Amino acid sequence: MAVELTITGAVAEIVLNDPSKLNALDESAVAALSRAYRDAADAGVRALLLRGEGRAFCAGRDISDVVPATDDAESYLRDVVTPLLQQISLFPAPTFAIATGACLGVGLGLLVATDVVYVADTAKLGSPFANLGATLDSGGHALFFERLGAHRTLDLIYTAELMTGTEAVALGLFSRVVPAEDILEFTRERVLRASTGPTQAFLASKEIVRSLRDDRPGLWTSVADENAAQGALCATDDYAEGFAAFQQKRRPVFGQLPAS
Repeated sequence: MAVELTITGAVAEIVLNDPSKLNALDESAVAALSRAYRDAADAGVRALLLRGEGRAFCAGRDISDVVPATDDAESYLRDVVTPLLQQISLFPAPTFAIATGACLGVGLGLLVATDVVYVADTAKLGSPFANLGATLDSGGHALFFERLGAHRTLDLIYTAELMTGTEAVALGLFSRVVPAEDILEFTRERVLRASTGPTQAFLASKEIVRSLRDDRPGLWTSVADENAAQGALCATDDYAEGFAAFQQKRRPVFGQLPAS
């Protein structure tokens, strides 16, 4: 499938562009997606948007040519998909994704690994894999259990029923629901806004949130992490610029040396 990377100023936009297959991913597509994230990071962008072209964001793994008798699903997920999801999660700038149409399996995992996800009201999310004799993967269990609890998670898995984007956001899965016809403009505006913000401060928050999710440090350890992050930010140009702008009663201009 085609994976397209466009860099405009400080913003990268990555598009999954194989709408005939609902942007399903095979190994070569995963490799192309990984290269796009690496190229965007190397370019020093300050915000990134991931989206899918056509009716779906990403319907998951491309299984059109998979032979069950010889399939090594564990290797595909462990050695191909998981490194990509970790790469996305560690991207050195704020990341955004637009969830439209089917967002399933690996496609759901791409959303899990992204910082901020805006969801079209027409999106479809869940675990339809009972119909394949397979199970949810790419971080789906952790996401659903953490946000929905055990009973609702297993209900979705056992029934293979899908949620709309409106239902998913109401249940706390992702950031906001936006009408499908407005979501691209809505998201691009917020990505652009993030690209002009204090990147190092954003990354400090990103790391604190990651620790809360993965390490479960508790309140006072998290407070200590916040204190240390704030102390480190004191030495950054963005911190100096933000304080100078406040004191001079003007808008801050981040990403450059502060005015003397």
